[in-house]
Amino acid sequence: MSTTSSAHPVPAPDPALVQELRARLEPMLERSVADLEDLVRIPSIAFPGYDREPVQRSASAVAALLEDAGLPDVRITAVEDGAPAVIGRLPAAPGRPTVMLYAHHDVQPTGDVDSWSNEPFAPERRGDRLYGRGAADDKAGVMAHVTALRLVGEQLAAEGIGVTVFVEGEEEAGSPTFRPFIEAHRDALAADLIIVADSANWAVGTPAITASLRGLVDAVVEVRVLEHAVHSGIFGGPVLDAPTQLARLLATLHDDEGEVAIEGLVHAPDPAVEMPEEDYRRDAGVPEGLELSGRGSIAARMWTKPALSVIGIDAPSVREASNTLVPVARAKVSLRIPSGQDPQAAQDALLAHLERHTPRTARVTVHPGEQGRPYGADLASPATALARQALGAAWGTEAVDTGLGGSIPFIADLLEVFPQASVLVTGVEDPQSRAHGIDESLHLGEFARVCLAEALLLLGAGSLPQAEG
Repeated sequence: MSTTSSAHPVPAPDPALVQELRARLEPMLERSVADLEDLVRIPSIAFPGYDREPVQRSASAVAALLEDAGLPDVRITAVEDGAPAVIGRLPAAPGRPTVMLYAHHDVQPTGDVDSWSNEPFAPERRGDRLYGRGAADDKAGVMAHVTALRLVGEQLAAEGIGVTVFVEGEEEAGSPTFRPFIEAHRDALAADLIIVADSANWAVGTPAITASLRGLVDAVVEVRVLEHAVHSGIFGGPVLDAPTQLARLLATLHDDEGEVAIEGLVHAPDPAVEMPEEDYRRDAGVPEGLELSGRGSIAARMWTKPALSVIGIDAPSVREASNTLVPVARAKVSLRIPSGQDPQAAQDALLAHLERHTPRTARVTVHPGEQGRPYGADLASPATALARQALGAAWGTEAVDTGLGGSIPFIADLLEVFPQASVLVTGVEDPQSRAHGIDESLHLGEFARVCLAEALLLLGAGSLPQAEG
């Protein structure tokens, strides 16, 4: 596994300081994990149709934790139609830098509750992992910030280093009011360094610098073949039902090897690091004997090439099926795009492909959906050099540069609203965390190392150049 060298080397943290912080952190961890369990117990799902009271309750719990961590200015706020976010501030002394720490307190829906090994919102420790919805994504990110502040908050205040903690309440729902929120709170959120704690490490025991994130476009494809359902025995033959027509159309989106077949999409350069196929199969849960789809390296297929998935289909369920020709069917398709790809151009290419492949035997309507821009990190920045040193000291092993196939589209908004700030994408997850999935979990040893690394990052921020404007 290779890394990218920084053009701005910074000294490694003093080993005595690392040992001191590690010793001080150890007795704090049980309290931090207990606080995390309390957060996990709150079903803070911000998706439309869900009760919003738990989201408000979660915001209140986060605010209380930030106050307990010593931040003198903590408030819960939202813009119109937005979910409650929490902003906590420790102002910087004149001429000293400010670090913004981002996380989110909302979570994904649970999926099939009966498939979980424990109740999703009843956290359970098993071995070295904590299981529950949000245990990793991203309430552990919230608690990493809280724990780091408990560990070094007094030192930061004494050195005049400012900290702003921004905990969003609607990230899993697509951050619909993120841009107006950060514009409305531009002065409160302005920072020299922004740390986004919503990513993953390479493996348990190996930290990572998130070098790239794929962007996202999606669309709902509707196929109609009849005005209404009719008897399949009497009328079947001259008309193919809508689910069949939809399946034939969706099948054109990939070639025979599983590569995305949409013309005009960008492929970014291959990553420097490669994931062994056996690791991918284990982490993704690929059944034994199945071949993988696509071409090229596993890492490129995950991070630097486009990937398209059908993430939902509206059609009668097997249980509700009747002997009729189904008149209409819908599918939601999600296209992940690599760094360097313009989202609008990708969405236009997707729509053009569907239009070219529309059968003459069906009426196809495409409803364009969400767009999110990809992200490429500045791997030669002083902030990245600082992060490498902090991660290496906390883990005892060198960090690797990895991509992430998932998307965090709001990072582009942060870079536009705060153009002089450096952005680092870090995280508490590992390949076994199953974020968004059944039995989501957090590795507690990795959580401890994340907290230590963030504390070292915060203390080292005083050596970074300040943003201008």
